[in-house]
Amino acid sequence: MTGSSAASRIDTQNQNRARKTWRQVLSESAPLLLPVAHDALTARIVEVAGYPAYQIGGFALVGSRFAYPDIDLAQYGENSAVIRDIIAASNLPVLVDADDGYGDVKNVTRVVQGYEAMGASAIFLEDQLAPKRCGHMAGKRVVSAETHVAKIRAAVAARRTSETFIMARTDARAPLGLDEALRRAELYVKAGADGVYVEAVESTEELERTARALDGVPLATSILEGGGRTPWMDPKDLKALGYSMVLYPTTVIFQVTRAIQTAVEGLKAGRPMPADASVTFERYENMLRLPEWADTENEFEGTLDPLGVPSRGGVPVRPSTC
Repeated sequence: MTGSSAASRIDTQNQNRARKTWRQVLSESAPLLLPVAHDALTARIVEVAGYPAYQIGGFALVGSRFAYPDIDLAQYGENSAVIRDIIAASNLPVLVDADDGYGDVKNVTRVVQGYEAMGASAIFLEDQLAPKRCGHMAGKRVVSAETHVAKIRAAVAARRTSETFIMARTDARAPLGLDEALRRAELYVKAGADGVYVEAVESTEELERTARALDGVPLATSILEGGGRTPWMDPKDLKALGYSMVLYPTTVIFQVTRAIQTAVEGLKAGRPMPADASVTFERYENMLRLPEWADTENEFEGTLDPLGVPSRGGVPVRPSTC
């Protein structure tokens, strides 16, 4: 009886739920198109939109949470608090940006086990020298290849299950050239990384060369729309080259930022909210699973007043399930 109650359908700690493994979704949906969820609502929207997986990236997270640029101002303690909430909002497998591991192999061990316990399906670590910055910014520096090899080995050893996918990212393209970046990527695979990506390659030719050099390895690239270094390419063409994951760190957050600007400008000018540029009260509450919370309230409290959104006539109506 308890198992079929309304309350059993509510789970505010979705990190505890079984998810497909990262390898499963790679085999079923490659190339994985990975929008970045900067908050819990975005993770929920991505799931409702039908994506098989998503990413939590530092660029959008620190910008939306703290209004900081991505220049190493927020560390594991601050970021992990946000990431825990985001993972809890969705049942989808998720790739988590662990930056440079926030220190040495000891820190990497803590970070990997921490994110894995929160429900991360995949984790990536980059080889930048602190203070690190967005991978498409100028002025990057990288640690020695040997230093990052040790971090990858520590990450692989730290995970509780081999199903947690460890991805190594190299930022060596900008400071040291593509040859060195490819050499590092191969070293990181030999160290145990399950997948790799070379950050901020600068042309279609470099995308092609990278895919040839790393043939047979689960391979990612990031398309930073709105000003990044890597050119936009159709996902079908990236798949044909051999890419199995495509990360979009700015696509959502840049459009969200513009939408907020438009909304506050319109409000300041005294204009009503345009219906074609917004959701309704009902659709918003459906996205947040209000009907399921209403079932829980009614089951245990027998609420006299229906839990719902007001109709135009003022009578509360129960939203349909999203």
